[in-house]
Amino acid sequence: MAVLLGAVADDFTGATDLCNTLVAQGMRTIQMIGVPAAATAAPNADADAVVVALKSRTVPAEEAVAQALAAARWLDAVGVEQFFFKYCSTFDSTDDGNIGPVADALLDALESDFTIACPAFPTNGRTVFKGHLFVGDVLLSESGMRNHPLTPMTDANLVRVLGRQTRTPVGLVAYEAVERGAAQIRAVFDRLRAAGTRHAVVDAVTNKNLMEIGAACAELELVTGGSGVAMGLPANFRKARALGPPEDASALPPAAGHRAVLAGSCSEATLGQIERMKARRPAFFVNVLELGAGKDVAAEAIAWAIPELAGGPVLIYASAQPEEVKLAQDELGREEAGALIEEAMAAIARTLVEAGVGRLVVAGGETAGAVVAALGIRALRIGPEIDPGVPWTMSLGEPALHLALKSGNFGGPEFFLKAFDVLS
Repeated sequence: MAVLLGAVADDFTGATDLCNTLVAQGMRTIQMIGVPAAATAAPNADADAVVVALKSRTVPAEEAVAQALAAARWLDAVGVEQFFFKYCSTFDSTDDGNIGPVADALLDALESDFTIACPAFPTNGRTVFKGHLFVGDVLLSESGMRNHPLTPMTDANLVRVLGRQTRTPVGLVAYEAVERGAAQIRAVFDRLRAAGTRHAVVDAVTNKNLMEIGAACAELELVTGGSGVAMGLPANFRKARALGPPEDASALPPAAGHRAVLAGSCSEATLGQIERMKARRPAFFVNVLELGAGKDVAAEAIAWAIPELAGGPVLIYASAQPEEVKLAQDELGREEAGALIEEAMAAIARTLVEAGVGRLVVAGGETAGAVVAALGIRALRIGPEIDPGVPWTMSLGEPALHLALKSGNFGGPEFFLKAFDVLS
């Protein structure tokens, strides 16, 4: 069967989130870790969708564009029918990018003149109304994202935010049109295109809205957004008889091995999940200031964890409150602090897997990227959902490992322990 949808995702956990959405709609999905070396590294023939996971959200815009174009070229060689650019449901970016520059570059590469921007994910409390992004009941700029250490979001107006990142005007498909359904949404697309608008932020406050937006995007060569808007795309392929009826696409082989959680995200959701797990299971804190002072904290964490593994899942975390993160960044530098944590978590993951960990949860996109790179994982089969936006996966090839790669903002308070219950 042909690969119908090819996606470029700007971080690893976001890629898994998108894969989870597609699997839930009956598309058999594979996640590639980084851009494969050649088209001969194409996914298994039974994949309906392929998502290429990059680590480009916070790199310089020129580098993000280069990575995205390389991924798009590989997907084009595989022969996908439609392209998707996935970014976070909180529109994580700065005024320099990287959402706008990457979307512009992909449009140019595809010789296309129009796409949408819709990060809405109502199931996880992300909605867009009048072009403004809400997290739960508050504007993005009033949420915990205002304190994000790498991409602080201080403006909730996505038309303005995207307008500062792209060289062409940004339009809006307002809720009134979205609520009227796909035909009305397409009519607004047509008007915006005729006026020379290249990007349109699209309102969405319910999953029904997302399904209608997806239907309206059937003829677009490129769709951009969070994973939510991809919910409506599989139905287009099914309507065109390119995709079979919905079925369980999430089956994985049985899991085995010890269990561990590695957390590097400093989001409010992850901090709460850490506190819940610490109350029930042994935990080890990786202090970035000690790393900066040259202490081998990774070795200490490994020596602590290995004797604990037989008793159940262990937690190793570098996550900290915003004020603690700021102190570390002031002393070490923002990039250096992040790199130290990623290097430590990667070393810990590698040794734990060698010690028999076969079920691993990783929280935070940057941490997840470092971990999968250290383990040499190149592709993942997407499995059952744990919480909205977060499925279990299984590595293809060696090491054979069950992985849950969690965006920092996602998951309920008991996520870490619930994850292992889902897999058992």
